[in-house]
Amino acid sequence: MKYLGKVLPVDGYYVILQECLPIDYTKSLAHLYQPLIGVHAVTLYLTLLHEMELQSDSSPQTHHTLMNYLNIPLDEIYKARLKLEGIGLLTTFKKQKEDATVFTYELLSPFAPSNFFEDAMLSQLLLHQIGDTKFHALKRHYHKIAPGDLGENITVAFGDVFQTFTPSIEEAKPKENTNQAPTRNDATIDFSWIVQMLKQRFIPVGKVLTQENRKLISQMVMLYDLDSNEVEKSVLWALTEENLLDTEEFKTACHDLFKSKHYEVPIHLTTKRIEPKQQVTEPQTKEEMLIHELESISPKQLLEDLSGGNRASEQDLKAIREVMVSQGLPAPVMNVLVHYVLLQSNMKLSKAYLEKIASHWSRANIKTAKEAMEFAKSEQNKFQKSAKQKTSYNYKTLSKEIVPDWFKERNNAKQKKVVQQASQTVIDLEKEKAELQALLSGKAMSNKNRSQG
Repeated sequence: MKYLGKVLPVDGYYVILQECLPIDYTKSLAHLYQPLIGVHAVTLYLTLLHEMELQSDSSPQTHHTLMNYLNIPLDEIYKARLKLEGIGLLTTFKKQKEDATVFTYELLSPFAPSNFFEDAMLSQLLLHQIGDTKFHALKRHYHKIAPGDLGENITVAFGDVFQTFTPSIEEAKPKENTNQAPTRNDATIDFSWIVQMLKQRFIPVGKVLTQENRKLISQMVMLYDLDSNEVEKSVLWALTEENLLDTEEFKTACHDLFKSKHYEVPIHLTTKRIEPKQQVTEPQTKEEMLIHELESISPKQLLEDLSGGNRASEQDLKAIREVMVSQGLPAPVMNVLVHYVLLQSNMKLSKAYLEKIASHWSRANIKTAKEAMEFAKSEQNKFQKSAKQKTSYNYKTLSKEIVPDWFKERNNAKQKKVVQQASQTVIDLEKEKAELQALLSGKAMSNKNRSQG
């Protein structure tokens, strides 16, 4: 990625801070964030923070000032800025004026050391970056766990003591507690598939998919780039006998799946290579539209769409889930498989047929809906060609009226007998002819002698 030209030395900037920093934010930056984003990014954050006191409302500072402060090139400053944005410490705004470009950098508060370890993704990244020994030493020092048995919480709420007006029925409903540590970079995933899986196994969804566990699952999906079937395996692995999610077991399972896929590749933050954006073309043909649809929906949605919006049956969903998990097929590939099987089986979903084709596609390492569609068409063409050749061969064979060998032998024997009989007949006739001629000759001679006597 080329960073030159993204920011110019003459471009101005303002710095704002909307949040209150925790009292020990410098400890977080030095010990917890710096191993992840590097010294340049942390130094840039601190420089911008203290730059607010010196900036003027009338005219912005220039990036040339930052180059002098940090003593690094502008492209390195730009890369450090991207790391701050990615880790959740900076929000950047750009405004184009007539004669200049002005950036506004909004600094975001870092986690306090104790809250940092409650963020699953950041804590896992730090663990992989600095190792077990240093990580657990920092966690013991900063992450103070409250005593477990404090007794019953009998604290009253504001509404139990004060009243400023009579609330309506809707306003009187209890609200969820929002007094929680700040969250960053939560991945959005479709939990409906996990919900369906838990229901199939008669596992209480509410106990497993709590708000904290949903956040944890989302972060692990982002961190380890997990597929839906991998998330399902990890959740089932980490369930306790009481059907509670053991968070440490879940994180370990996610990490083990990552290692099995990427062959012990270490997890650490690096600058992501951003390719130039390619022009996105809308699907033109019906096949392209179908592939686009199969790439973007879940197997459950596909079944419901194919059944005219009716709810997918529990049996069909169970069959799809088991085949999908056992063969490790991505959801788009599974969608093509379901669509293909339904078309081949008069809209009946056979689990045995699903498993047979899924194992073939899994060995072929098919990963996208387009690959699955092309593979299915290729296999179908081979089958039709083979069937056509077989039919043609059978037709030609039958047209020749093949006679069994035993019939041939019997027929040949009969023909030989006929020939022998015919030959015998010819021989007998000749013999009789000779004998008759001799007899006639003998009679003629006898008559002649009588006449002379």
